[in-house]
Amino acid sequence: MLLLKLTLVPAFLFLLALVARYWGPHRAGWMAGLPVVAGPILWLLMREHGPAFAASAALQAIAAIAASELFNLIYARLAARFAWPLTLIFALCGWLLAACLLQSLTLTLPAAVTMALLAVLINSVCLPRPALSGVVAAVNETLGLRMLAATVLTLLVSLAASHLGARWSGMLAVFPLLAVVMAVATQRTQGVAATQALLRGMLLGRLGFAGFCLALWLLLPQMDGNLAFLLAAATAIGLQLLSRRLLAA
Repeated sequence: MLLLKLTLVPAFLFLLALVARYWGPHRAGWMAGLPVVAGPILWLLMREHGPAFAASAALQAIAAIAASELFNLIYARLAARFAWPLTLIFALCGWLLAACLLQSLTLTLPAAVTMALLAVLINSVCLPRPALSGVVAAVNETLGLRMLAATVLTLLVSLAASHLGARWSGMLAVFPLLAVVMAVATQRTQGVAATQALLRGMLLGRLGFAGFCLALWLLLPQMDGNLAFLLAAATAIGLQLLSRRLLAA
């Protein structure tokens, strides 16, 4: 599992950097919705605490989409006014506030899905729609540092999740790790418009992620945990491919 954490997320970040360079930040944001970070964390929680714990964390992860979308909205809006350090601080504070609010609620599946859906619908209206005609191509000089940062953040989030209850574990599984690393790098190297396109592209990626977590919540109590994760991963990939048709919207 340690080897998986040390290789999977940095390798995926490398892939996203290539996508951003050749197909644009919008598509990179869409691909970032795949549960590459949350999947291993939830699988580890199942191994350490059992299927019921992981299923409860998956339910919380669906609601946590709302907190991640608040992070994206704050970052996208403030990136036009501030440099990346201050923008990142405000966006993380927004995520933490939303996460604490969600922790105070007793969530059911309909409530969790409703929160996630509302957040996506709100951001589909409120996130900027930048023109990308003048955006410079992505540069990857800092890719090594980004991969290192992603590895460290993954280890920290995984460690925290494994020592907390199911509710906070599910919340941390959806910590906007990739959004943090990619948004900062994109703002520094490509500017505001590319950053906003990246974060808007993540909206479409929520469909596959939500399907992954919902499948886990439904399947973990019914079958072998490893098989449940395989079926959930297949669900996420299928929904992600389905959402690809909306990329031009």
